[in-house]
Amino acid sequence: MSRVPDALRSGLMALAILTAGAGGYIVFGRDKAAAQAMAERSQYIQAVAADPGTSQAVKIAMVMGSYYESSYRHIGTPYVDRLGKGQPLTVCNGITGRAVVAGRYYTPVDCYALERSRYLAAERTAMGMFRLWTTYTPLQQAVFIDFIHNKGEGALYTSTLLRKANAGDVIGACRENPRWNLGTVNGVSVVLPGLQARGDANAEICEEGL
Repeated sequence: MSRVPDALRSGLMALAILTAGAGGYIVFGRDKAAAQAMAERSQYIQAVAADPGTSQAVKIAMVMGSYYESSYRHIGTPYVDRLGKGQPLTVCNGITGRAVVAGRYYTPVDCYALERSRYLAAERTAMGMFRLWTTYTPLQQAVFIDFIHNKGEGALYTSTLLRKANAGDVIGACRENPRWNLGTVNGVSVVLPGLQARGDANAEICEEGL
C-alpha cells in the first residue's frame, strides 16, 4: 500500500501536467482526472509551474511543502507553531524567521516570494553537500531539498542520510527519511504523526517515484 497521500500525488501530477510542455517531467498516475482538475484550479501550483527561474526539483519540493505544511491552503496570518522547535512564529507554508512579522497579513504573492527564496537557498545548500547531486532524479533532489527546508542544514550535515548518499547509496539515503519523525512536546521528544507521514511519503517518492 502506498504511503504517498492521494492529495499529494495529485498535486505532483498536476505540476507534471503543467510543466510537461515546457521540458518538465511527465508522470503517469492512477487518477489523471483528479490531477487535471487540480492543475486547473490550484493557483499556487500554477504559479510554481510557470516560474522560469526555478528547477524542476525546486518546483516539486515547493508543491510537496505546500501539501505538508498547509494541505494546499493559503495561510496569510502568522501563527505560533506550538509543535515546532522553539514554537516559532510561522506563516505561509512553514516559513519562520525574521521575515515573519506578527500582525502582518501575507498575500499569496508575498508567500510565494518568501517560499521561493528559501527553496532556492535549500537547493544551493543541497548542491554543495550532495556530491552526486546531478545523478539524482528531480524527485530525489526534491526530497533532499524538502529535508533541508524542513529540518535545516545542520540536521543534514551529520546525518546518515547524507553519508549514504555521498557513498553512492541513494536508495539507502531515501530510506532514512522515516527516521526523522521526532518533535518536542512539553519538553519531551516524541514521534509526531505529521513528521512520520512526511518521512514515509518522502521515502517512497525518493525510492520509487510516483
